[in-house]
Formats: sequence, C-alpha cells, structure tokens
Amino acid sequence: MQPTQVHDVFVIGGGINGCGIARDAVGRGYSVFLAEMNDLASGTSSGSTKLIHGGLRYLEFYEFRLVREALMEREVLWRNAPHIIWPLRFVLPYAKGIRPAWMIRLGLFLYDHLGGRKLLPATRTLDMRTDPAGRPLKPLFAKAFEYSDGWVMDSRLVALNARDAADRGATVRTRTKVVDATRHGDHWAVTVEDRRDGRRETVKARLLVNAAGPWVDHVLSGVVHKGETHNVRLVQGSHIVVRKKFGDPRAYFFQNRDGRIIFAIPYEDDFTLIGTTDQDYKGELGQVRISDAEIDYLCAAASEYFAQPVKRDDIVWTYSAVRPLYDDGASKAQEATRDYVLKESPGEGAPAINVFGGKITTYRRLAESMLEKIEQHLGRKGPSWTANAPLPGGDFPVTGFAAEVEKLRADYPFLDAGLAYRLTRLYGTRARALLGAAASTEDLGRRFGDDLYEAEVRYLAANEWAVTADDVLWRRTKRGLRLSGDEAGELEAYMTGLTGGARRAA
Repeated sequence: MQPTQVHDVFVIGGGINGCGIARDAVGRGYSVFLAEMNDLASGTSSGSTKLIHGGLRYLEFYEFRLVREALMEREVLWRNAPHIIWPLRFVLPYAKGIRPAWMIRLGLFLYDHLGGRKLLPATRTLDMRTDPAGRPLKPLFAKAFEYSDGWVMDSRLVALNARDAADRGATVRTRTKVVDATRHGDHWAVTVEDRRDGRRETVKARLLVNAAGPWVDHVLSGVVHKGETHNVRLVQGSHIVVRKKFGDPRAYFFQNRDGRIIFAIPYEDDFTLIGTTDQDYKGELGQVRISDAEIDYLCAAASEYFAQPVKRDDIVWTYSAVRPLYDDGASKAQEATRDYVLKESPGEGAPAINVFGGKITTYRRLAESMLEKIEQHLGRKGPSWTANAPLPGGDFPVTGFAAEVEKLRADYPFLDAGLAYRLTRLYGTRARALLGAAASTEDLGRRFGDDLYEAEVRYLAANEWAVTADDVLWRRTKRGLRLSGDEAGELEAYMTGLTGGARRAA
C-alpha cells in the first residue's frame, strides 16, 4: 500500500455485515480497506443458529418487511453458495395451549407466499402418529406442520465474502485493531494496530463504515470520539451440541410454554444442535460463555418434546454469542427487532456510517442499503451486482451438489466418499485448488486427526486468513468436534510455525 493512498471506504469489523459490505463496495469499483481485530467471524457471525430463514416467529411482532426481505433472500443466497447453503425442512409439532393452530397456519401461509418462493417446497401438514418425524418425540403430538428454510455454514459465509472481496482488490486485515479514527476535512485518518507485534500504521479513507457488531457502540465512543452512546441491545444466544438425537434429515421447531422457541437441527452428521436462548447480556464482550441456567433451559425445553430427555452428559460442545440488536425499547429480549438500522454519525467533513442490528440472512441486502448511502457521499460507480454473483466455490448449479461431489471424486479417485463430500461442502469448486496435484492421500501431507490433512490447513492459512488452531477447527471447519485435545494442540504448534499466515491471504 502506498503511504499517500486514500481509500474510498474503510470498514471496521470482519463479521458478515462488514465482509458483505466490503465485497459489494469493491465489486462496484470503490477501493476498500477492512480491519478485523480478531479472526473473521469470531463474534456474532459464528455464533448463530446457522439458518437462512425468513424468521417465522418475527411475524408475531409484525416484522413483515424484515420477514419478506429475508424470505426473498433464501433462494438468492442458496443460488450463490450452494456448497455452504442448502434447503432444510422444519417440523413444527402442534402443542395445544401455546399458539392456536389457525395462527400457525396463517403464519405459514404468509411464509409460503410473501417471499417469491420458487424452488423451496411448500408447507404441508403431518400426521405425527404415522410420519417418521414423530418417532423421536413423546406421543403427545398428533399433528405437525412442515415448512422450508435453509441451512448455512455461517463462519464460512463470512470467509468467502472476505475472500471474494480480496480477490476483487480489497485489502483485508485480520488481527488488526482500529485504535483511533480522526476526521481530517474530506478524509479519515484511521490508526490500526497489528495485535501480534504491536506495529501501528495510519490508513486514509474518504468514508468510514462501523460494522463492529457488538462493539459498534464501543467504536463510536472510544475510537471515533463521540462520547457515551447507546444504540444496541446486547442479547446473548447460546447453543448446545449433543450426540445425535434422531436420524431424520429434517429439523424441529419447538414452541415453549414461556412463548420462546428453540430449534433441534441435524448437525455435522453425528450430532444435534439445540438452541437458541434469548437473554440480555451485561458482561464483557470478550468473555461470552453459556451459563448454567441456559444449559438447564435448553435441556429442559428439548426434553419437553423428545421421548429420550436431553441431559448434560449428552453435551459435546457449547457455543454462545452476543447479538447486537438495535435497541427499539422492547420489554423482552426475544421481542427486540432483528431488523437492521444504518445511521450516519454527525459531524462536518468525511462521513461515517454505523451498522446496528441485522441478521445473517439479510446481510447482502444490508450491504446494498449501505452502498446506497455510500453512493450519496462518494458518487455512484458500478451498479448493484451481488444478487447473481456466486461466492468462491459456488459456481455450480443450485441443485448440482451431488454431481459436484462425484466430479471431485472422478478427478481425485483416492478420496473416500466422506472426505470428497466434506471438501465439496466447504470449498465447492475450489476444492481442486486445495488438492492441487495430489494423487494419493500421502500427497495431502500430515494428518492432524480425523480427516484433516496438512494440505487443507495450508490452504486455509494461505487463502482464508486462518492463523490459529481454533480458526481452522471451529470457524473454517468443524473438525474441532472430532479432534482430541492432544491433536488440537499439535495443530496449534503447527500453525504457530506457519510464518506470515495472517497476511498471506490478504
């Protein structure tokens, strides 16, 4: 980077919103610099329930605009990333005394017709006494409703947006903290610090985007120097992962007596994901952990439905994150809006625009809304483009995943079916870049545990900003569920020896 260069846009935050905005902006012709103080998707964006969904329960709170936008995005995102996004059917058992059947039917009717559904199948009613979906549940539910939404590898969605942004010319820096941002007339002088070696540099930009997620108010008060601010309501959502509770490929939508809902979702072949909770969070943002009360709540709520109760001993992993919801004054955390709000910071000179709220399903539309604001200040360059632009590895037909797996196996006959499937799921057509000229398993290098080989680790360090074992095991893959503590430690030692890994992908 030339010292005198002035970027068009500086983005603070490497979550889904920050990376989505950076990708959209650079694709329109703006010069972009993005800084993330930790790893990509290390906060809210890797702690979601991992659904691409309209948000059926948001209809209760009259969030019709948000639900319609989210419903419309389901097939757009699936089309552009068919390796990491795929359809999922949900079974909603009808439990008397919670929500009346007519209300559920009305909500699902709107769900089917509000968002231009084309490929996803419609809602249907199930007889739980005969349908396989009833087998894992208590014999209390005679009827259920089955509807469509989607699944996403959330942290991979972030990494692929960042990868595409960098491929198009954006500068993406992880482990790089913004410590100061000062207006100098028509531009910002942004001081960034490399968190590994403490080195600082100043980056100039004509416009500042604050997409720091839960830290958005901290950035406003501590970096942009706007004094005490309060724009977001921090709501903690926690999940538990247990040993596989059912063999059906469908997920469950469970209603609770307190009005809240949880999902039980098939996860990584051998597990079931259960979540989420909704409670206000007042603690340190870097210390978010599931509480004992949340564990008890999720176990009890799931046990109301499953014939075999969910116990603490079943849990193999937990994760928790804070959602930065726009503070609309709702009395309960679960009632706070999931819609996004984009607000400009006051002041003369170079503009700053802040992102409050949002959900992973609508990140692309949020980015388009942000670009409308950027255009007002910097002038229009290219048109909107992301609706029909595959993410890296997603350049194959939306219904062609199985065929893509077979193509990979044909090109690399030594791959067993499980590894070929997993590599296609994570990397799509870019699995070939990872495998290179390998002609045997031995060519993939050191095996760290399960089916994680050195070739994949090196690819992630060189192309996806992976620096630590956690980056690889929990945010780029989910091999952390399968590697032992000793194996993870060996991977960490190996990652430490990969010099320049943090910047190699930039």
